[in-house]
Amino acid sequence: MSGDLTIVGLGPGPEDWVTPAASQAVADADVLLGYTPYLERLIPKPGQIFEASDNREEMVRSARALALARDGQRVVLVSGGDPGVFAMAAAVFETIEANPDSARGIGVRVEPGVTAMLAAAARIGAPLGHDFCAISLSDNLKPWATIEARLRLAAEADFVLALYNPASKARPEQIGEAFRILSAVRSPKTTVIFARAVGRKDESIEITTLEAAPLALCDMRTLVIVGSSATRTVTCGDGRTWVYTPRSVRVE
Repeated sequence: MSGDLTIVGLGPGPEDWVTPAASQAVADADVLLGYTPYLERLIPKPGQIFEASDNREEMVRSARALALARDGQRVVLVSGGDPGVFAMAAAVFETIEANPDSARGIGVRVEPGVTAMLAAAARIGAPLGHDFCAISLSDNLKPWATIEARLRLAAEADFVLALYNPASKARPEQIGEAFRILSAVRSPKTTVIFARAVGRKDESIEITTLEAAPLALCDMRTLVIVGSSATRTVTCGDGRTWVYTPRSVRVE
């Protein structure tokens, strides 16, 4: 008898940012799999099995989750943020495409979560209020030349950019290269937001500009938002300054 596989987004951190549907899927699971820091956010119920693994083992983790579901288990595969944004949902479907029999008879569903760019945007206002795109700066799964081309074209098209995976210990230089590409197209006064560990105790958010961006602060827990030419700030009655991108396009 086959079980089912639910791919769940746990959001960026706080428990109250996890959807009720995701929480119910976690509560109903027999086995939960995921990257170790994500599973550590959950408390196992009696009888539940947790299987943790490294963050570069997505395909192995997907195959294991499907195998457990074929054995009749109710399986939950957890992601941080949203499982469909640079996360486990795509890995599962890639595994199924490569081996259709791996999902035969299994019910698969995806439960959404709050992704980092939405959490960061809410903290600072509405920088994603108009057209935007999300680009991962990690070249683990795609060539850096592809990233360069996408950055340049998105900058030329004047999208607001949400940059995931901006830097790591193995590739600290790529955020600098990305900003070099953007600076060739965008004004040096373009608004930039560095949002690190949003929703957690060590959260930090900095509003700066393209020319003054503190790139050394970037790591894998940082989400960078680069505004468009229309992105601006507004100060409310309490004195707080917010960043937003107007919904309308003004033709000069």
